[in-house]
Amino acid sequence: MPDFARLVEDLKRTRDEIKLKIHLGSKDMQDEWFEIEQRWSSFESRAELDKSAKDVSDAVKILASELRDAFTRIRKAL
Repeated sequence: MPDFARLVEDLKRTRDEIKLKIHLGSKDMQDEWFEIEQRWSSFESRAELDKSAKDVSDAVKILASELRDAFTRIRKAL
């Protein structure tokens, strides 16, 4: 579980960094950010529920991976 907690913290930190820069980005980046924010809300809710579970569900792991990829893509574009 510590690995998952670290993943969540890394995603939060990356999200916060990007959020500070996104207002300078293009309209396409802003649109993508809006979509990612919706997915982030879903992920955050699921992550909270999964904290008490022994293993993180595959769906949450996939969503975390997708968020990480999207954050990386936006960070590179900025």
